[in-house]
Amino acid sequence: MLIQTEPTPNPATLKFLPGETVMTGGTRDFATPEEAEASPLAEAIFSTGDVEGVFFGRDFISVTAAPSVEWRELKPQVLSVLLDHFSSGAPLFKPGSAGGINIAPAETITENPEDADIVSQIKELIETRVRPAVAQDGGDIVYRGFQKGTVYLALHGACSGCPSSTMTLKQGIESLLKHYVPEVEAVEAV
Repeated sequence: MLIQTEPTPNPATLKFLPGETVMTGGTRDFATPEEAEASPLAEAIFSTGDVEGVFFGRDFISVTAAPSVEWRELKPQVLSVLLDHFSSGAPLFKPGSAGGINIAPAETITENPEDADIVSQIKELIETRVRPAVAQDGGDIVYRGFQKGTVYLALHGACSGCPSSTMTLKQGIESLLKHYVPEVEAVEAV
């Protein structure tokens, strides 16, 4: 089995492509070893001791190295864990863990029902234009709400903590949404 790697815009995060489906639906972000207990794979990656985040996408796994950890040292360890997992056919999640459910941050914005058409347009653009592009960089962006002209988004995977995430939000996503949905005045991360 060959597992390819790709850099991401976040220098602390590397994207691993096992050449097969990782998640059949949705994504899953693990920010701590405790959260990773739902997944034998995420747990094993965290057990290297040098990892500060694991993200499962449709066909990739993004791993964020802890500060001051060099990828030349960590990459072989992560590749070994991934090879063992995928060659053994082990499950991605522990039975009964509800592990496949992406746990959303508690922060969700209360929306005005009169904005339903605007919200629909925003969600469509995020699903068709933004999320596929962000997945190419090893991350995900999830819609959290729209209120008083501001769109709220949650950043996951390589996007979380990325030095260029502010530029992506403001110059990329905000510009796109403002162009197609004039009611959008700003985009903020939650």
